[in-house]
Amino acid sequence: MDETVSKYLSGLAIGEPQRHKNMSVFPLSIPFDGGPDYMTLKDALEKALLSVTEVSSGGSVPELKVTNAADTAVLLLDGEELAGAKQNRVLNTTILVKEKSETVIPVSCTEQGRWAYVSKAFRDSDTVMSPKLRGEKARTVAASLSGTGQYRSDQGTVWRSINEMAAKAGTVSETGAMKDTFVQKSAELGEYLKAFPAVPSQKGLLVFIGGEAVGLDFVSREKAFELLHPKLIKSYAMEAVLEDKKNGAKPGRESAEAFLKEAAECQEKKYESVGRGHDFRYEGKTIVGSALAVDGQVVHLAFFRVGEADKSGDLASTRRRIRFRL
Repeated sequence: MDETVSKYLSGLAIGEPQRHKNMSVFPLSIPFDGGPDYMTLKDALEKALLSVTEVSSGGSVPELKVTNAADTAVLLLDGEELAGAKQNRVLNTTILVKEKSETVIPVSCTEQGRWAYVSKAFRDSDTVMSPKLRGEKARTVAASLSGTGQYRSDQGTVWRSINEMAAKAGTVSETGAMKDTFVQKSAELGEYLKAFPAVPSQKGLLVFIGGEAVGLDFVSREKAFELLHPKLIKSYAMEAVLEDKKNGAKPGRESAEAFLKEAAECQEKKYESVGRGHDFRYEGKTIVGSALAVDGQVVHLAFFRVGEADKSGDLASTRRRIRFRL
C-alpha cells in the first residue's frame, strides 16, 4: 500500500463508540488538518461559487460539467448526489476540483425514469448513496479503470441496486429516484442522526451494523467533516434501517482495529485523478476501497465491506461486462 495512505490508516485514532439500535459508530480522528484547503460541495453551492450542469443542452448520462469560480478547491465526495437538471446523479469517485476551473466529472444516474429538465443547474441533494450501493459501484468503477482507464460505473448495476433498496424499504418513486427512498424514510433516518452527533476533532467514522463492519469514511479537514457528517450518518443509517438484523453484538475497539488492518492489507492500484492528485483503488477478499491523495496528503478515504459473492475472483466477469458495455 502507498506509504501516504498506509500512514493515514495506521494513524487514525479510534474514539469511543456511539450506539443506537443496530448501529455502532466509532469516531475517527487524526491530530492535524492535512492536505490543501478546500470547500465542500454543499458549502460551495450555497455560496454560489460552484455550478454543476449538464455537459450540453442534450446532456450525457455518465458526465456532468463543474465550474468552480472560487479561489479554493472544492471537494466532491464519492457517492454524493446532485439533484435537478435532466436527472439526478451521484459522483463515481471523490474529486478535488481545482480553483478557478471547469471540469467534466464522471457520474452515475440515480433516477432511471426521468430524462427532462426540471432546472438548469444541479443542487445539493443532501444525500449520499448508502454504503452497500457505494461498495457495489466502487467495484464496477475499479473494473472500468483497470480495463479502460475511465471512471465509469456499471449503470445497470446501479439502477438494479436502487430498485432493490426501494423494494426492501417499501417506498415508491414515479421516476425511480434514489432520493425518494431517503425522503420517505426521513423520520427513521432522523432518529439515527440525533443519536450520532459529531464529536470534537472528528474527521471520519467507522460504522458497524448488526455487529458487523460496514465501512468507513475519512476526510482530512475537521470543518469539512462537520459539514459532511449529517449526510454520511444518513447514508449509513439507511443500511441500518433496511438491515434484517436488529441488534447483534456490540463491537469493541478490537473489531474496529481489525477492519482497519484488513483495509491496509488490500491490493492497490494508482490512477490520475479527474481533479487534483491521485486516485487509489483497493481490493481485498471481502472489502473494497478508494483514497484521494494530493501532494503527499490523504484528502479522503473510504472502505466498504462487500459480500462473499463479490470476492475479487468475481471481478473478472465484472470487468468483461463493463468493457462490453463501453
